[in-house]
Amino acid sequence: MKNHNKCNVSFFIIAGIVICVALLNRPEVSSGLDQVEQNTIITETKHSEKPVVHLYFSNKDNSFLKAETRDLFQSDKSAEFGKNIVEALIEGPRTGLMRTIPANTALKAFYITRDGTAYVDMSDAIRDAHPGGVKSELFTIYSMVNSLTLNIPEIDAVKILINGKEAMTLDGHIDVRFPFKANMLLTR
Repeated sequence: MKNHNKCNVSFFIIAGIVICVALLNRPEVSSGLDQVEQNTIITETKHSEKPVVHLYFSNKDNSFLKAETRDLFQSDKSAEFGKNIVEALIEGPRTGLMRTIPANTALKAFYITRDGTAYVDMSDAIRDAHPGGVKSELFTIYSMVNSLTLNIPEIDAVKILINGKEAMTLDGHIDVRFPFKANMLLTR
């Protein structure tokens, strides 16, 4: 009886091994595994991309906006990429241009609606620490608008909020109650 049980156990072990080997050698299983590996590689590559983006800052004379190229991490989510762009604008230029957003400003929230409008919610510092003047206010607005709309195809317009609320202006000159589209007339 003991030999009979040993034979049954051996038979099942050998049968299990044969079935596993047969399944692994089936073309659709191995190609499925290859596809998973390919997708993983593609996904990892997509997350580690650092595309060159154009961030718009004021020139030294504060007479127009000029693009500064920079490598930024690009998430596969447009809203995450948009946050990275706005935070880079707050950080300021690296090539001798002038900042357009006060240094102590914080990005409180960023989202994109289905109609392609990006909502950029900034802290009070964008208003309270703003240098003032019509041109500076225009450059603050279009620095964000141009940088977002020209680098992220899903964004058609940008709406600026302050502390989650709609504001009349940033510093008393430009009505910011409505979304803005890109304006390349301010750039050189």
